[in-house]
Amino acid sequence: MSYYKDRYIYSSHHLKDTEALAAWLAEVAIPGTVIGLDGDLGAGKTAFSQLFAKHLGVKGIVNSPTFTIIKEYEGRVPFYHMDVYRLSIEEADELGLDEYFYGKGVCLVEWSQIISDLLPETHLHLSIETIGSEQREITIRGLGEPYEEWCRNLNKNGVFKS
Repeated sequence: MSYYKDRYIYSSHHLKDTEALAAWLAEVAIPGTVIGLDGDLGAGKTAFSQLFAKHLGVKGIVNSPTFTIIKEYEGRVPFYHMDVYRLSIEEADELGLDEYFYGKGVCLVEWSQIISDLLPETHLHLSIETIGSEQREITIRGLGEPYEEWCRNLNKNGVFKS
């Protein structure tokens, strides 16, 4: 993991590397955690979401909520998986997402840049970029606490150095 000002770059050479990051984040996630997830089509947003859910203790299949927008799952804490790709910011605003963001679960929002104005000021943001067939570069930004501390811990402990 490399540090660039307020963002960290994590190199994933294989899905197992991505799973390691998802597992660590799921372990530290607490009620009220909000994670924004962005990247091109096919970059691995849904794969990351599935791995995160798995390590959050969600049983069963977690698939993309593209057409349902929000799917709710039970795990160690409730897991709210959102895909806002097909929404305008106005439509998203009408959904009452604040109830999820400030609720008792963990929210993971795919295509979060679409609703960036609606996200809580403090949240974790991940952006996945495809580098090769299995290689991904994941930019991680902690916006406020506890997310900035999570990033510092990841960096300080060298948890994911390749």
